[in-house]
Amino acid sequence: MIQNVIVLGAGSAGLIAALSIKRKIPQLRVRVVRSPDIGVIGVGEGTTPNFPRHIFDFLGISRKRFYELAEPTWKLGIRFLWGERGRFDYTFAPQLDVHFGDLPRPNGFYCDDEFSNVDLTSALMREGKAFGRQQNGAPDIQPWHAFHIENKLFVDMLEIVAREAGVQFIDGRVTGSERNEKGITAVHLEDGQKLEGDFFIDSSGFRSELLGKTLEEPFINFDKTLFCDRAVIGGWERTDEPILPYTTAEQMDAGWAWQIEHERHINRGYVYSSQAISDDQAAEEFLRKNPKAPQSPRVVKFRSGCYRRMWVDNVVAIGNAGGFVEPLEATALMIVCSHCQTLVDFLLHSELEPTDSFRTLYNDLTHATWTDIRDFLGLHYKANTALDTPFWKHCRADTDLSGIQALIDFYEENGPTGFCRYRIPSTQNDFGIEGYFVMLVGNRWPHRKPHKAMAGEKAAWERHRSANIAAARKGIDVKEALSYVNHPGWQWNSDMQKKQMAGV
Repeated sequence: MIQNVIVLGAGSAGLIAALSIKRKIPQLRVRVVRSPDIGVIGVGEGTTPNFPRHIFDFLGISRKRFYELAEPTWKLGIRFLWGERGRFDYTFAPQLDVHFGDLPRPNGFYCDDEFSNVDLTSALMREGKAFGRQQNGAPDIQPWHAFHIENKLFVDMLEIVAREAGVQFIDGRVTGSERNEKGITAVHLEDGQKLEGDFFIDSSGFRSELLGKTLEEPFINFDKTLFCDRAVIGGWERTDEPILPYTTAEQMDAGWAWQIEHERHINRGYVYSSQAISDDQAAEEFLRKNPKAPQSPRVVKFRSGCYRRMWVDNVVAIGNAGGFVEPLEATALMIVCSHCQTLVDFLLHSELEPTDSFRTLYNDLTHATWTDIRDFLGLHYKANTALDTPFWKHCRADTDLSGIQALIDFYEENGPTGFCRYRIPSTQNDFGIEGYFVMLVGNRWPHRKPHKAMAGEKAAWERHRSANIAAARKGIDVKEALSYVNHPGWQWNSDMQKKQMAGV
């Protein structure tokens, strides 16, 4: 029976894992090894809607405390400066997989010419607003939104909460490990400490100390679908720029650039293929388009892919130690939160004595998460016909989308009908058919069922769009919304409800 858990790594993945286990299985001893060899990439991060559900509902962290310590801003979706249209918005609220009652076809069939202001959230993004405004003037903050967070502030917050929950921290450099026929039995630190455990979480980042190095689990490279393998990173302090309520993803000559919005800082980076452009050329293109960035931007190397299994013997990899894909859809924390919940559920249902079949099921589910995201990201590249640089020609010609070919075939015959969802091989993420529709419709992927709307339909469609625009213009931007939630008198309804349920 599992009693003693050791987490290798004190970044966001390791701390979310440690806190998830300790919160839900408090009788376990949970220790985190914080090694100077296991660094934090330290860039701004975007999240998806499963992140607030995990932080607030699963872990029980109060919104008030999260906002005070992590200082987040909001993310309603992603602004794609991408493809033939030049711009389209992917929101975390449904736009295309929706059917208005006064129209005969789903929304996706009305966006051939103009794909904007389809719902209130996309209209808010167009107007630079974060939320609708309530009658009392306060922001109408929805539970499904995501965040922009600064990694260091977030990690610091997680450590504070983890310590309060009873997680122990040990500082030291890992120099080796011991194993037997059941897996890892102990890790050794440089100062001579030997830390014994019966269950290990490998959150050691790209080093993958236990799963990759010690257990030598094979790595599956996604280089047939995702060609980028490096990023130039450089942000700057905010001056008079508005705080945008979305992440920006902008196509570049040999990849794409992100922009993540923090209250006092703008984080920017260029993800590219080293086969298409040199580091110096990428830095030059990045600086040319971002003159406020530091003149010596940092280069980070990575590989997109995952280990064949995430759970081997008594070791489970969480975060970059198990796999990584470029942050085009902010999947890192989404995967961490999802995998932590699945792991906790399996440990509880196996009564802390997980069987081989539980491990196999976990590996099947988590592997499906990685391959589904790989294919979804690959579609972003394959569908983009706007640029004719060698990189983008290579993407259109050679990106392997065989994993979602059934979906593409069905879409090409039938258009953006909701029945496409039954051709998605897996739905282990936040994107689902809505995400695929945004990429297909946004990039004008051709299909054989265009809808010719009659005059009455067109008028009804425009009434919906106009109503969204009018409501959005009355909305509230990020700066004003922050002034509300940071006010000492601001109270979160969900926090008050939890206190009432606890009898506080």
